[in-house]
Amino acid sequence: MADLLKDSEIEERLRERPQWRREGDAIVRDRELEDFAAAIAWVNAIADEAERRNHHPDIRVHGWNKVRLDVTNHSAGGLTAADFELAAAIDALPGG
Repeated sequence: MADLLKDSEIEERLRERPQWRREGDAIVRDRELEDFAAAIAWVNAIADEAERRNHHPDIRVHGWNKVRLDVTNHSAGGLTAADFELAAAIDALPGG
């Protein structure tokens, strides 16, 4: 099982990922895209990356062009380094 990050470590890592914020035991990112097709394309790119890492965010598509991501480590019961590694990979995706 992965080690949980301390609050100070989480805050430090969030400073490096300004698109993300903490909500409880998760980090969250909201994004508004050009249209529905762009939102789904971004979700598909995230899904591919999540599968490669075997670490899967909760993904919500709402409205016609909005995506919300919630990332946490369910098996560890909170936030770990893997969550921030996934967030960095998502940010590095085209259009991320």
